[in-house]
This record gives sequence, C-alpha cells and structure tokens, in this order.
Amino acid sequence: MFFGVEGEEIEVNVPNWAVLEARVRERFAQRRGFALATINLDHIVKLRASPRFRMAYAAQDFVVADGNPIVWMSRLAGRPVSLIPGSEAILPLARLAAAQGVTVALFGASDRVLAAAQEYLEREVRDLRVICRIAPAMGFDPESELAEAMLGEIADSGARLCFVALGAPKQEMFAAHGRKVAPEVGFASIGAGLDFYAGEQNRAPEWVRKFALEWLWRAASSPRRLGPRYAKCLAILPGEAAKAALIRLKDRKV
Repeated sequence: MFFGVEGEEIEVNVPNWAVLEARVRERFAQRRGFALATINLDHIVKLRASPRFRMAYAAQDFVVADGNPIVWMSRLAGRPVSLIPGSEAILPLARLAAAQGVTVALFGASDRVLAAAQEYLEREVRDLRVICRIAPAMGFDPESELAEAMLGEIADSGARLCFVALGAPKQEMFAAHGRKVAPEVGFASIGAGLDFYAGEQNRAPEWVRKFALEWLWRAASSPRRLGPRYAKCLAILPGEAAKAALIRLKDRKV
C-alpha cells in the first residue's frame, strides 16, 4: 500500500506484525540499524506541508500502518495491511531486543517519563536492559549538531534499539539522522507511547479502541490541542479514500 504525497510515494512496506518481527530480528542479528515510522492521517497532512518531513520519511527502512483509516484504505485499495500502532509496538520490540541481548535507549519526553518508562519496561520484559536515557530540551532540533552529539551518545552507550518519543515530524527526522550517525542502532518512532507507560497520559479504554474511536476519545479529552489536528485529518480522508479506490481499479486492469 502506498500514498502519493506531492509527487512522491510513501509506501507501507511492512504489512503485519509477523513481517515486522522477522525484519527487526534479522537486523539485530546482523548488527544493522533501521528506522521505523508509523504512518497515519496526521502524518499525511504534515507530509503534504513539509519537504523536510518527506525527506525523513524517504529515509525510513520500515513503515507500518498506525491508525484505522490507513488500514481501511489499504483494504479499499486491495492491498490490505494490519494495524500496528507505534505505542503498541514498544513491548513486542522490547521483547525481541531482550531475547537477542540487544540493549535499549529511550529518547524524548522528559526525564521523569523516561525513568518511569524504564522501570515499567524492565519490569514487564524479562532480561531487558535500558542503558541510555536522553530527554532533550524544548525546542530541540532533530537535525542539529546537538542532535548529532546525542546520537553519538546513544551509539557509544552500546544500545542498538532506541525508542524515539518526540512526536511527528521531529522523531522521524531524528531517526533519519540517526541512520547516518549511528548505523547499528534501530530507531523506532513511537510518539506518546512512553507517556502511557509512565502514567503521564491515559490510553482510550479498550472498548473505545475496539470500535476504532480512539481518535474521538482523544479529541474529546484535549479539544483545543487535538481538535484542529483531527479536523485536518478528516478533511483529507475523502480524497485519500478516492485515491485508494483508484489503485484497486488500476490493479484490476493490469
């Protein structure tokens, strides 16, 4: 499944959990890094507006579907992919890391959140070791000299999996930069995932997620911050759905 954005194609190149786990396990075994992005409608809105964000996405090794609209459109296009939210990928990736003796870094959020997230992850995942935590200051530039120094710190720590919790587009830009500076480290962009584990934010109840209404629950919880974001997402949905339908028609003609 792919999305056309300003003349460029953004492909969801990891269709399900099994493929993601297999590819990450292979990278760990080969001591090769990666950058993992989780595309959703908000990302598509931002990709349309930012050439820098598009460049960062082009540098991602793995792209998964984060958000039910992406999954629905993949089905409409006849190229179905599974839902893999960034926040729900943390524990499976951490378990893979622990099983292969890969140590972990946490980057983003705040010192309090990272400390609480480390405690949670090491309690929940047997043999997991978090050996590096870095919480950059507000206004952090993910492509700056400071970012490069922090990437060097992550690499020097020996960590080979880094959960990046900066939010889009900064986390994807940081991960793209990291692929050059720290090529043995896998960077997984996970948004607010660490905040959930630290208790700083609450996830929607399970029944809300079951009915694909988490976006509405979040918008109602923080209308001033998230209301405009989701309005922009809803505005592009009909056009993106139409593009998906055209993909299916073109595939049938081939």
